[in-house]
Amino acid sequence: MTSIRVLIADDQIMVRQGFTVLLNAEPDIEVVGQAVNGLDAVAKVAELDPDVVLMDVRMPELGGIEATRRIAGQSDTTVKVLVLTTFDLDDYVYEALRAGASGFLLKDASAAELAHAVRVVAAGDALLAPNVTKRLIAEFSRVTGAPRTPLKERVGDLTERETEVLSLIAQGLSNAEIAERLVVAEQTVKTHVSRILVKLGLRDRTQAAVFAYETGLVRPSGY
Repeated sequence: MTSIRVLIADDQIMVRQGFTVLLNAEPDIEVVGQAVNGLDAVAKVAELDPDVVLMDVRMPELGGIEATRRIAGQSDTTVKVLVLTTFDLDDYVYEALRAGASGFLLKDASAAELAHAVRVVAAGDALLAPNVTKRLIAEFSRVTGAPRTPLKERVGDLTERETEVLSLIAQGLSNAEIAERLVVAEQTVKTHVSRILVKLGLRDRTQAAVFAYETGLVRPSGY
């Protein structure tokens, strides 16, 4: 079994060491390095080539958002960024998702939740913590405003079914849940998701959800 290589970027040594101990206890995960700030994280990614970066938002010299943008902005990168945040979500988290993060995790997550998050992101899936998804959706509806580009122009290449799948992704449904909703095989949903990402030039499901809200394809009820 090939281990998932993880880099932990946080300016607090206790957080770095704590996550290192927890993740190294997993048989399929290996912490290959630690970074003390965003600049260090960008450099360590180039040096160590991890699969996943656990990225704190607020760090000295270079914050997690800009570090995420620099890492995700490299055309040949396969590194996934998982943003670490506190229980009370701050506005920076949404900017981090737009910058290219594959999801976010609460800092008070359990060891099992932490390991699960790393595996999900490493596999190329999105991680939107269930207990904060509703607040995430509400925040998108608050800050997005009018779509930056006409909706028809942005989703014109998608089929009707792909557009439907995209809207369900943005609502936080898993492939299995989408398959049940549409009464199709889960493999069919996976195929639709792959085509959506290719057609729209997106990295993963999280970016697809961001796209859906920013273009106005999905608007939460009550907002």
